[in-house]
Amino acid sequence: MTSDRAALGRLRHELHTPLNHIIGYSEMLLEEAGERGWVDLTHDLHRVHEEGRRLLGQIDHFLDPSRGEAVDLGRLPPELLTPLDSILVAVDVLRTRATDVGGQDLLPDLERIRSAAERLITLVREGMSSATAEVRAGARADVAPRPPAEPSKARAEAGRILVVDDNDENREMLARRLQRQGYQVNMAAGGREALEALRAASVDLVLLDVLMPDLDGYEVLKRLKSDDGLHDIPVLMISALDEIESVVRCIELGAEDYLAKPFDPVLLRARIGACLEKKRLRDQEVRNLRELAEWNMRLEERVKEQVAQVERLGRLKRFFSPQLAELIVAGGADDPLQTHRREVTVVFLDLRGFTTFAETSEPEEVMGVLRDYHAAMGRLILAHEGTLERFTGDGMMIFFNDPVPVPNAAERAIRMAVAMREGVEKLAAGWRRHGWDLALGVGIAQGYATIGAIGFEGRWDYGAIGTVTNLAARLCGEAKGGQILVSSRVATAVEGLIEAEEMGSLILRGLLKPVPTFNVRRLTEQGG
Repeated sequence: MTSDRAALGRLRHELHTPLNHIIGYSEMLLEEAGERGWVDLTHDLHRVHEEGRRLLGQIDHFLDPSRGEAVDLGRLPPELLTPLDSILVAVDVLRTRATDVGGQDLLPDLERIRSAAERLITLVREGMSSATAEVRAGARADVAPRPPAEPSKARAEAGRILVVDDNDENREMLARRLQRQGYQVNMAAGGREALEALRAASVDLVLLDVLMPDLDGYEVLKRLKSDDGLHDIPVLMISALDEIESVVRCIELGAEDYLAKPFDPVLLRARIGACLEKKRLRDQEVRNLRELAEWNMRLEERVKEQVAQVERLGRLKRFFSPQLAELIVAGGADDPLQTHRREVTVVFLDLRGFTTFAETSEPEEVMGVLRDYHAAMGRLILAHEGTLERFTGDGMMIFFNDPVPVPNAAERAIRMAVAMREGVEKLAAGWRRHGWDLALGVGIAQGYATIGAIGFEGRWDYGAIGTVTNLAARLCGEAKGGQILVSSRVATAVEGLIEAEEMGSLILRGLLKPVPTFNVRRLTEQGG
């Protein structure tokens, strides 16, 4: 005689296992008979199911530790045999009727019910002394399990479930029920096999028994939740061990829920659905976080690229028009800061009389003149897509055909120079009212130059080096106010575009030979 909770719980667990088979298989047979329209079978199947449920209530009442009564584990109440005898009679009737209606495929499940009832009869008569050996032996009855359903896309989409139970019939019965509900089911006969299966293939849910010989459900749950690759898989505990301590322990170890066998099929479906929905939402959250991390990484890289482009664009805009600078940054032109050689048309310009003006005027007045002058000249440089190499005070150097080649570099230079002369004449009208006598002088030459970045780290300039730049500078130095002096090469390139006055060959400082020079008076009607 004993009232020990653990001993009563173990016996209740052993009795629940065959009861689970009686109730579970009768439920599935009822579903199949109903689907096939075999009404003659449903009455006796309901009888088997109801007797199983009645027997479950009697066992739970008899072994309830809260009653405070000592129980003889060596012998159980004989009244428990009555529903079992009724179940065996009903099974015999059902076997005959199933054969009569062509339901021979139902016979294996009826044999499983008979085997479970006979095991329970042995337990009732012999008590705890035969519980472990009898139930474990019966758990591997000679009724061959049905082969698992073939995996399908629809089952995979519904969810992949791993059923873990050391009892063959428990696994087979639960797997079949889940397959009927549309799930893809894998099975494992113990804790170690379950862990190996989970590492080999991902699943959406684990249905895990508690009491198993090799590695019990508690230990499997503990290892699952400590494994970074497996801890997010939800686990639903299903066990004939229905003590509250076991439930609490499983929940504390990380189980999503706990169902006692025999379980209610409607409740099982609801709990599985809830677990899979949580898993789906968790997986979606993980995917969202992963995508967000990837987006952030790409955004960060893009921001770095754009910052670098903005910095480069800022440097380029010091020398080129905004449109040209953006074209270079976008890859539509070669990197102009790399040293290269190219034929260019170079324009030098400065103000005649500026030195005297600067020496005799207030600094604020000088700054005002330069501000107006630079603004007017800058607009014309941008309008003609020239490249500003430098400006120093009133002096500017502009060239064409780099960094983007153009077919009419000399023409662009001439048109810009003529427009600049007209612009300065308008400014000079206002300057003269202040007594400031200023006029524009321009020199233009065409030839090859080496072009690229000049300077040192932290202070780079864009420059052109070659005889052509010296020639344009010397022509500018020789030009009087209002003159645009060009080399013969430039004059030939724009012949027909300009009316030019031949100035003869000028001896220019730094050049070995005299340079034939022309003064551009105006654009021709064709040029205009």
